[in-house]
Amino acid sequence: RAVAALWRSRLPRSVPAISRGLPMSYVTSVLRPDETILAIGRMHWIVYVRGVVVLVVGLGIALVSIEGAAGGVIRATGGLIALLGLLMVARAWVEQATTEIAVTTKRVIQKRGLIWRKTAEMNMDKVESVLVDQSLFGRLLNYGTIVVRGTGSGIEGLRFIADPLALRSTMVVR
Repeated sequence: RAVAALWRSRLPRSVPAISRGLPMSYVTSVLRPDETILAIGRMHWIVYVRGVVVLVVGLGIALVSIEGAAGGVIRATGGLIALLGLLMVARAWVEQATTEIAVTTKRVIQKRGLIWRKTAEMNMDKVESVLVDQSLFGRLLNYGTIVVRGTGSGIEGLRFIADPLALRSTMVVR
């Protein structure tokens, strides 16, 4: 509780209340004493759509009532497709749960991965441009890809980010 309270106390009022929940492990572990979090990015729920579609199709095939040996093969195939869809949903959940994106007063911080961890940090004074790429569905559902370009390097595309324009505005407007 004390850690969560300390973490929440370092967040300004402008950070949405939903972001004030549980502490982000990597971001809080690398946060400097003179640094506060300006914004927290999260992955959009759209990451689940592929897996859910495959799961529904697999269940639909598995529940088809065809008599004979062919029906058994079709139901087994549907069950395997549904299992694949379930694995895709689980993978999306792990990716969403283990991706951390934060904009602080000093840096942009990104962490991905559960077992295999990939991190990237860029000082705010090194940020040259922030690109947002949104498809038609991305604009309708408010998600997109953010690419942070800086002096000499950059942070690779942060895909399926919810409300990417707000996150970009936090990085650009200091």
